[in-house]
Amino acid sequence: MNTVGEKKHPPEKPGSILRPEAALPEDVRDYALRPARLDEFLGQATMKENLAIFIAAAKERGESLDHLFLTGPPGLGKTTMARIVANEMGVDFTETSAPALEKAKDLVGILTSLKPNAVFFIDEIHRLRPEIEEKLYIAMEDYELDFVIGQGPGARTMRLPLKPFTLAGATTKAGMVSSPLISRFGISCRFSLYESAEIEAIIRRSADILGIGIDAQASALLSRSSRFTPRVTNRLLRRMRDYAQVRKLPSITLDVVRYGLERLEIDELGLERLDREILRMIIERYRGGPVGAETLAISVGESVDTLEDFYEPYLIQAGLLQRTPRGRMVTAAAYRHLHLEMKRPPDGLFPDL
Repeated sequence: MNTVGEKKHPPEKPGSILRPEAALPEDVRDYALRPARLDEFLGQATMKENLAIFIAAAKERGESLDHLFLTGPPGLGKTTMARIVANEMGVDFTETSAPALEKAKDLVGILTSLKPNAVFFIDEIHRLRPEIEEKLYIAMEDYELDFVIGQGPGARTMRLPLKPFTLAGATTKAGMVSSPLISRFGISCRFSLYESAEIEAIIRRSADILGIGIDAQASALLSRSSRFTPRVTNRLLRRMRDYAQVRKLPSITLDVVRYGLERLEIDELGLERLDREILRMIIERYRGGPVGAETLAISVGESVDTLEDFYEPYLIQAGLLQRTPRGRMVTAAAYRHLHLEMKRPPDGLFPDL
């Protein structure tokens, strides 16, 4: 299991904004932003409470934890939670992604090398090849693997016993995972977008690990601009730290965050340049919609998968975009946010007017 090295406290450099008591080597600080235990993981309270019970029960019985299905938008902590489960269980953690499992022998090699009760994490599990998925069925249920010996008429199937393990499968597209595979997961965890208070708590924790202070107003603005996603939050926090450091400031202030967000072309709702371009494209070229996803993706120069997986979920969550049977449509709130004048639409087009 991968572990973080022992914390070291280097001497403070001249002009450094890092507090000596919080200073860590750069690579250790950034890795340490990921929580390692359930009590360090902020948000998703109900999920954590349930997992704590399931983990405690499995440890009392001396068994592996039941297989874990992790779903939700990107950046909310699915991989981190799988690592936390392994840490809490005190077992090894092995990580791969579905596209990396090109042949059945790739899966066989990993499963046969797992230590007892280890957590085996597969990211993007909806992209598993059918032949690999079929082998997983038996492995998950019976801790055995089918393999064929010989060829032609003399070929026969044998089963290879496996050590008990926990499969943790993560996906942003739960609907694309086959029903037989989903049914073999005993624990399902659905990640939802975080609340502002939770994001601010993550900002304070991460800032402390990075060794820099942050003002309350700066934290609040950064929270509103982070798409309610921890991965985005920590990425923006590191950039704000850079701006503060170059300006020789001891902490991240409201002015630093305003300046940094302007430089990064991120507005107060957390919309990036391409988010606004998507909305403007629908408004200016397609009269507010509807427009198909493929047409819209070509218009803004992005892939359909990127559009649907990264940009659309937050735009819909923010109330700026709608998915309809006829295509994508902007809402009246999108016009207001972009400060664009809207001609009176047909009745019923914008129910929030």
